Amino acid sequence: MNRYLLSAGALFALGTSVGFAHVTFETQEAAVGSTYKAVLRVPHGCDGKATTTVRVQIPEGVISVKPMPKPGWTLQVKKGKYEKSYQLHGQAVTSGVKEVDWSGGSLPDEFYDEFVFRGTLTADLLAGQALYFPVVQECDGAAERWIEIPAAGQDEDALEYPAPGLKLAPQE
Repeated sequence: MNRYLLSAGALFALGTSVGFAHVTFETQEAAVGSTYKAVLRVPHGCDGKATTTVRVQIPEGVISVKPMPKPGWTLQVKKGKYEKSYQLHGQAVTSGVKEVDWSGGSLPDEFYDEFVFRGTLTADLLAGQALYFPVVQECDGAAERWIEIPAAGQDEDALEYPAPGLKLAPQE
């Protein structure tokens, strides 16, 4: 009996560490039509190497993105056209931030840190669906690509390198 409990505990611990080893959002649900503060948690480096760059792609339907500067890191945004026009405060918005890059810093493997941006979740996004934000984490010549998006009906826990996801709740 003790051997069974020990084995089950070891499997649980292993499964837990793997499940929490990827880049995730602190808050994983937000209402359609709201402003969302994304706190991207980076829990480790790449195979023991320090993280030097974090790049996140902004999905369609997330507009008016503003990243938070991070001391010791260079912040850049890449802008582009949206697939369609959105309304924001009564104004048509057709382009904006499509990627946020923090680079030039150093986050040793034994530490974790957070990278923050905010954006508006447009009202035409579908509640009950999920939005995924692919992230590339670079580390002194190595990289972790947190870019896998589950296919319809696929369990995202089955993915080896899942993109951070945000569940969309009904508009408040």
